[in-house]
Amino acid sequence: MQDKQDKRRSFQEAQQSFKQVNDAFSAIEKTAPNYGMELKHVKQEVNEAYQQIQSAFSTATEHQREQLKQFEQDIQVIVNEVNSDSY
Repeated sequence: MQDKQDKRRSFQEAQQSFKQVNDAFSAIEKTAPNYGMELKHVKQEVNEAYQQIQSAFSTATEHQREQLKQFEQDIQVIVNEVNSDSY
């Protein structure tokens, strides 16, 4: 029973980290005076999310693994946008 709760908690933590990346990215205003700090915050959230996702992979169900892979892909899109000149 505890093992199942640990697996679910690990996945939920990864899911929450993914949401935090999205929230931080959505809050960025390129023209804002604190843009650099916002960008740094997004990068920190990305790193934490990747760690949570990797941790969750080890105990995830097949369905959860598919969702975790999607989280990684979506985060990569954000990273690409942040790193591009067009953002």
